[in-house]
Amino acid sequence: MVEVLSIIFFLYVLIKIYISVMQIGYVSKAKDMPPVLMKPSSWIKSAKYLITNERLKILETLVEYALFIFWLSWGIRWIDTMTWNIDPVIQAAIAVNIFLIVNYIVELPFTIYQTFVIDERFKFNHSTPELFIKDQIKGGLLTLIIASILSASVAWIIINVPSWWFFSFLLIFSVIVLLNLLFPTYIAPMFNKFTPLKDEALSEKIKNLLQKSGFESEGVFVVDASKRDARLNAYFGGLGKSKRVVLFDTLLDKLSNNELLAVLGHELGHFKHNDIYKNIAMLGAILFVGFYILGHLPSQLFMELGVRETPAMIEILFMLLISVYLFIFMPVMSLVSRRNEYEADRYAVEIHGNSEDLISALKKLVDENKSFPLSHKLTIFFYHSHPPVVERLKALGDKSIKFENRDEALKGDCNI
Repeated sequence: MVEVLSIIFFLYVLIKIYISVMQIGYVSKAKDMPPVLMKPSSWIKSAKYLITNERLKILETLVEYALFIFWLSWGIRWIDTMTWNIDPVIQAAIAVNIFLIVNYIVELPFTIYQTFVIDERFKFNHSTPELFIKDQIKGGLLTLIIASILSASVAWIIINVPSWWFFSFLLIFSVIVLLNLLFPTYIAPMFNKFTPLKDEALSEKIKNLLQKSGFESEGVFVVDASKRDARLNAYFGGLGKSKRVVLFDTLLDKLSNNELLAVLGHELGHFKHNDIYKNIAMLGAILFVGFYILGHLPSQLFMELGVRETPAMIEILFMLLISVYLFIFMPVMSLVSRRNEYEADRYAVEIHGNSEDLISALKKLVDENKSFPLSHKLTIFFYHSHPPVVERLKALGDKSIKFENRDEALKGDCNI
C-alpha cells in the first residue's frame, strides 16, 4: 500500500515538473515573437518573470517530493512516537501542529526568495522585512489556532461517532463556508487596512451598478495593497450580508472610472451567475469523496507505516495526500472557472453598456501586472482559472490585435 502511494506521488511530481518544463520552453520561444498587448520591454520582462517563477516551482516540487519521502519513511513515525502517551484528542492537535510547523519551515525559504528576490527584481515587491515577519507571525498563529480546534474536533468525531468520515466532512465544509463569511470583515482586516471609498462620485456610480445587479453589500472599500505589492486587483468578498466590494489602491491609480466600473461589472457577473456558490458546492463534492476515501483506508497502510491507527495519524495522512488528490480534479475546476470568466465578461458588457472599457481595462491589467498573455496548453489545462487574456479580448470583439499566425501558439501547439 505504501508503495502504491509512493508511485502515485511520484507521478504527481513528474507531471508537475513536465508541465513547468513545457511552459518554460513555450514562453522562451513565444517571447521572441512580436509583442501582444505590451511594449517590447514589458513583453520580455513579463516572459522572464514567468520563466523565473516556473524554475522556482520546479525546485519547490522537488523539495515537496523530498518532504513527502521524509514523512512517509520516518517523519510520521517520529510524530507518533513523540505523542505516544497523550490523550487521542490532544494528540491530534499536537501532531497536526508539528506537521504544519515542519512543512512551514521547509517552505519558508521559497516564500522569502519569491518576495525579496524575484518580486523585488521585477519591481513588484513593496513589503519590508518587518511587515513580512508580522504577516508570517499573524498568519502562522491564526493557522495553528484553527488547525488545533479542527484537528481536535475531528479526532473526537473519529473516536465517538460511527461513519465519522461523513460528520468530519460536514464539520470541515461548514468551517470553509464560515471562513468565507468571516474573511472580509474579520480576517482580512488583521493584515490590511480597509477604508470606505472617498471618491463620492465614483462611489455613487458603483452603488448604482450594484443596484442594477441586485447586489447588496456592506459598502465599497479600498485596501492598502500597495504596501506589499504593486499589482492591481479588485474582488467581492464574503457571503450573504457580509459581502463587500474591495478595490486595491493600486487599481484606483491606474484605471479610469469607466474601466473600473467595467471590471466591477465582470465581478458582478460572477455574483449574478452564483459562481461563488457553485465553486463552494464543487469543492464540497470533491471533499465529500476525499473524506469517504479517508474513512475507508485499510489498516494495512498504518501497519506498513509503523504507526498506530489513531485520529492523529489519519489526519496527517489526509494532509500529506490532499495536494495530490486536489491536483486530480484541478483540470475540471479550471475548465469550469474559465467558462465562468467568459460568462462574467459577457455580463459586464451587458450591464456596463459597452465592451470597450472592459477591453481597455484588461489590457492595462496585463501590462501593469506583467502577466505574459500566452501559455502552453498544459499549463492552461491544469492551472488557469482564467482564459488567456487574448482569447477573452477576441471574445469581446477586440479587433485591434494583429494575431497573424498566433492561433497555434495560443493553443500551445508550437514546436518546443
